[in-house]
Amino acid sequence: MIWLIGCKGMLGTELSRQLEASGLPWVGTDREIDITDAQALEAFAKGIETEAYTPSALPHEQRHIQWIVNCSAYTNVDKAEEEPDLAEKLNVLGVMNIARLTRKINAKLIHISTDYVFNGKESAPYTEDMPKDPLGVYGRTKSDGEDIIKKEMNQYYILRTAWLYGYDGKNFVYTMTKLMNDRDSIKVVADQFGTPTCAADLAETIIKIIQKGDNAKSFFGRNSALSYGIYHFTDEGRTSWHEFATEIYRLGRKYGRIVRVCDVNPCTTAEYGAKVQRPACSVLSKEKITKALKLKIPSWQASLEKFIKNGRFNPL
Repeated sequence: MIWLIGCKGMLGTELSRQLEASGLPWVGTDREIDITDAQALEAFAKGIETEAYTPSALPHEQRHIQWIVNCSAYTNVDKAEEEPDLAEKLNVLGVMNIARLTRKINAKLIHISTDYVFNGKESAPYTEDMPKDPLGVYGRTKSDGEDIIKKEMNQYYILRTAWLYGYDGKNFVYTMTKLMNDRDSIKVVADQFGTPTCAADLAETIIKIIQKGDNAKSFFGRNSALSYGIYHFTDEGRTSWHEFATEIYRLGRKYGRIVRVCDVNPCTTAEYGAKVQRPACSVLSKEKITKALKLKIPSWQASLEKFIKNGRFNPL
């Protein structure tokens, strides 16, 4: 049994859809189970085991929680500076409760983290073992959440991702599409670099980890199918926010998502006047996860085109 925490967020909704299609037994929760309440988490876990929250037709062995996937988080980078206590409560305390419960029931944890744990001063792609140095409250709390998991348990996969967008919820692609349909011109930051990631690609990778991870051993185990630890996943390539927006405009016009002419102009971070310092270059190396899962990761351009032309594309 897979327990998906945060099943109604952008990534959680996509993962729910793919889990349903996979045929794997799973159950999802969102804000109705407070991750900052350790007793509420444990009570729900017990309820799964006793059929309270799972179909009675499931065999008993499928009602045992073998995986917890944590897609819940405080993710508003700007607002985190104004609400540091809430960000810490969700990204650190909540993660600690989830990690402790996962260890207690002898399950495996998949936890979603971020490129914001790095300061963005490196020009080469960041590998999983490079030193962390978050710049703001969001990055710091996500970094602390990672450290809590490493301290509390062994059977975990921390997946760092970046520039995530998907069909369900607010994201950069939808925001740009709406602005381009409303304005004659927009300005987009051109001196911050990273890699866009489609939620569908990340969800597919999470399922691959689950399918292969049952044979994994601890850090020092040999011949494991997928060793526990930290992995990076984004789509392939490197771009700036401005180049990303320019490609959104091109594809939006191509597929009829953007119906008016709009100039997409570059600007600097200083000119844009961002409230929070962000990593200037946070490209993540995917070499580790590509080798471990034998992945063929699509380019960010290919995934973006697939996303925009899909019938589920629907800016809110």
